[in-house]
Amino acid sequence: MFMLAPALLGLFAHQLPAQDTTELLNRMKAMEERIRALEAEVQALKAPPAAAAAPATAPSAPQPPAPVAPAPQEQAPVALGGAGGAAAKVLNPDISAIGDFIGAAGYGANRRIPSLEMHESELGFQEVIDPYARADFFISFGEQGVTLEEGFLTFTALPAALQVKVGKMRAAFGRVNTLHNHVLPWTDRPLVTQNLVGGEDGIDDAGLSLSRILPAPKGIFLEGVAQIFRGDSENVFAAARRNDVSTVEHLHAYGDLSESTNLDIGGSYARGHSPFGNGTNQLYGADLTLHWKPLRRAIYHSFVGRSELIWARTTTTPPVSTASLAIPKQTITPFGFYVSGDYQFGRRWFFGGRFDRSERGCGLATNPATTTLCTLPPAQTLLQDIGGSLILTYWPSEFSQIRGQLRRTHYGEGLTANELIFQFMFSMGAHGAHPF
Repeated sequence: MFMLAPALLGLFAHQLPAQDTTELLNRMKAMEERIRALEAEVQALKAPPAAAAAPATAPSAPQPPAPVAPAPQEQAPVALGGAGGAAAKVLNPDISAIGDFIGAAGYGANRRIPSLEMHESELGFQEVIDPYARADFFISFGEQGVTLEEGFLTFTALPAALQVKVGKMRAAFGRVNTLHNHVLPWTDRPLVTQNLVGGEDGIDDAGLSLSRILPAPKGIFLEGVAQIFRGDSENVFAAARRNDVSTVEHLHAYGDLSESTNLDIGGSYARGHSPFGNGTNQLYGADLTLHWKPLRRAIYHSFVGRSELIWARTTTTPPVSTASLAIPKQTITPFGFYVSGDYQFGRRWFFGGRFDRSERGCGLATNPATTTLCTLPPAQTLLQDIGGSLILTYWPSEFSQIRGQLRRTHYGEGLTANELIFQFMFSMGAHGAHPF
């Protein structure tokens, strides 16, 4: 650039007056000095700190720049898929821990719970493995030991809009059976679940699940689920042989009634080998969930109404106390239901109630266990339990909650329980959403 300046000056000098030539020459000299000053500043910035502290003055004559020691280069962070710094934990799953502490006071009749217990600690691992699958594992730590509550792989991008789950999972029977303890709006599970669907563990087994969203009119969400399990679910199904598998089918529809209200209706069927006799155990269920959440006051007011009805057709053998009477194998048909409502009256406060009614087979196991022996005469095979609860829940934040439940239950053996149950729950880490 400096060599071009005299050439340009000579080219145009004969066309310019002397005054203009002098002015042009002065401007080019000033430009040259400015370029040299900028070069000196650049060299000073590239130099180490000690060299950069020296004054960056332009030399009177062009001099070759002093050799600059290369600055130590920091190792570039590992970038996976263009994720930058966020890729540091891209290969790690989301990890969560949830604690469930329960205490009780009062008379528990024949299904007593401890006065204080760390009821459950759930450790969850969840990750989207690739664009085609995700994995979910939930390990439950209790005072009785450690168990795998759920552990399954979900394939989300199969042909024909199908979704497949494989592993150990909660069956899609009704609503309560699909929920983990920390998602329930109560401290316990309804009587019909305790008597007919295995209580806390419920239908939770190794198997395969196939689901698909079905076409439906008027913006209704319609989903069908078909599942097959090994057939081992405590107090529900028992697989003595390899072909004693159990199946579960569920169909549910969801639709909006207004901008703030929606309704979810479902029907379920389950079939497997009976754990109480040489025959089958069949369950029929219907569930309904109503949500109301006004858009303008959504964080202060809401309401959720729930109901579930379950019929069972169970093959049984006589209980031990009447075995000597030579009563043949028989089929019992107990029925049960619950109705509940939960109203949010403040940003962190919820009040609810629940009514339970459920039949059960005389002498058959329940979860929690019933400690009183059945004393019905041989002609009678069903007991009926009736209960009611009032629940108050306080959420300090979305990561913890405090709940109290006043529960009164009249059991078929003639015993009445009056209990106050309190619960503290907390969560840590990123825990995925559950069905609502």
